Amino acid sequence: MSLAPLPAAATPFDDVRRKVADAARLSPEELLALLRTPDPLDLAELAQIARDRHNPGPIVTFVIDTNPNYTNVCDTDCTFCAFYRPPGHAEAYTLTAAEVVARARSAAARGARTILLQGGHNPALPLSYYVELVTRLRADVPEIHPHLFSPSEIASLARYEGRTVRAVLEALWEAGLRTIPGGGAEVLTARVRRRLAPKKGGPDAWLDVMREAHRVGFRTTATMMYGHVEEDEDVVEHLVRLRALQDETGGFLAFIPWSFKRGATPLAKHVAARPAPAPTRYLRILAVARLALDNVPHVQASWFSEGTKAGQLGLHFGADDFGGTLIEENVLRAARHDNRTTTDDVIATIREAGFVPAERTTLYEIVRVFGPAKGERT
Repeated sequence: MSLAPLPAAATPFDDVRRKVADAARLSPEELLALLRTPDPLDLAELAQIARDRHNPGPIVTFVIDTNPNYTNVCDTDCTFCAFYRPPGHAEAYTLTAAEVVARARSAAARGARTILLQGGHNPALPLSYYVELVTRLRADVPEIHPHLFSPSEIASLARYEGRTVRAVLEALWEAGLRTIPGGGAEVLTARVRRRLAPKKGGPDAWLDVMREAHRVGFRTTATMMYGHVEEDEDVVEHLVRLRALQDETGGFLAFIPWSFKRGATPLAKHVAARPAPAPTRYLRILAVARLALDNVPHVQASWFSEGTKAGQLGLHFGADDFGGTLIEENVLRAARHDNRTTTDDVIATIREAGFVPAERTTLYEIVRVFGPAKGERT
């Protein structure tokens, strides 16, 4: 993409613009300045240059998926979570492998290609339970891809079992698991994680599991939940940490940010005086993420967490993927955030944004492209 000639007296933004055009890596200081750029449309222009470098053309992908939870029991007490129940609570539950398979089979019958399965950190569940979930899903519902267990679940399981993270990952690999979701990152700085989830440990607790997973052979996603106690510097540090790990391992498929949903969470009262993040904040983070993560193939916009219009705008701020249809979702619903959509709605929304929708797999392989709607010109 050609850029207009620079004015005689170039500004720092012009220098960044030149670096983006040349595919040069941006420094943390430059990323911080971009996050604070007064005009978000400037960010959109730069982010689309980076987006087109990774994913040229008009295709925007989505996946038909489901996101049930095998247990809500958790001993970690994250302040942002309204979903979990402590061990022994009257509302605590754990699904059997047969019940998980039944939910996966139901979702597959409705077109789902992926089951994103996560739960709490349940000290009563042995490694054999997790291995059985993977084995049964692979054997009983082979048409659906198991995308299971966040890094914090894997780290907790290793601690309960007295095993290394590597040993747990290898057991899951032997059972047939190949991809791992990136939940539980929140914001990867010591200050933020200490306030949000002190029992999870600092940023290295999440990054170390991902490093080992990539070394075993897993492909994973990376996430960020913002809009609580973080500052701009925390956002940039998070992105730079992800970029450094991707330089090392190359295992991340995509980056997915979303805003904290206050709802009934314990954290809500502590951030009540802080305004909830506006959609423009989301668009800024998407754009800066696309510019920062020059080694990550995909960036996902979210209709589910941010609403259809913000998600749609995100496709013009560097995102090339529109997430999943989420046949089932419980965690954000527990925080009183409950969005619904259909495959047809996702296809129509992508088209309305000026892109060509395409269904994908968990590994971002395109399985079918949807042409223009009836009556539209190609």
